Amino acid sequence: MSFYVGVLDFLLKMANIHVENSISIASEISNVAEVEALIDNQSAMFKFDDDVYGKLLLAVVEAVNNAIVHGNKSDSSKQVNISYVIESDYVEYSISDSGEGFDPNCIPDPTELENIEKFSGRGLFLMKNLSDEMEFSDNGRKVRLKFLLNTNDNL
Repeated sequence: MSFYVGVLDFLLKMANIHVENSISIASEISNVAEVEALIDNQSAMFKFDDDVYGKLLLAVVEAVNNAIVHGNKSDSSKQVNISYVIESDYVEYSISDSGEGFDPNCIPDPTELENIEKFSGRGLFLMKNLSDEMEFSDNGRKVRLKFLLNTNDNL
C-alpha cells in the first residue's frame, strides 16, 4: 500500500498540475467553514506538506474573515469572492469583498513597540508572514496570497 502512496506522491509532483476555480460565500462568519473544508480537500488531494497546509489555512481564513468583517461589515447580502489556482509549484488564492476598501500601507506594524497592545494589523501581519507573496489591489478590496509548494521532497 505505501508503495502506491509513494508513486502517487511522485506523479503528483512531476505532473503539470493546473487547477483553477472560484467560489462565493455570503458574508457570514459561519461560511468560513466552507473555505476551511475546501483547503482541507485540496491539501489531501494534492498532498500539500504540513507546513504549507498550515500557512495556507491560517492566511486564507484570516483574509476571508477580514473580507467578511472589515470589508463587507458582516452584511450577509454581500458576497466574498474566493478564487484559487493550483499549479505544480504553487497555490494562489485571491479574496475580494465589496466594501469601501482601505490602504494597507496605513495599517500600523503590530511588532513596533507603540503598537504591541493594539489589536489592529495583526491579521495582515500574519497573512504577509505566512504567505510567500501578498499583494493588495482594487483599493484594498482584493488580496492575492501565493504559497510556494516544496517540489523537491522525495525526488
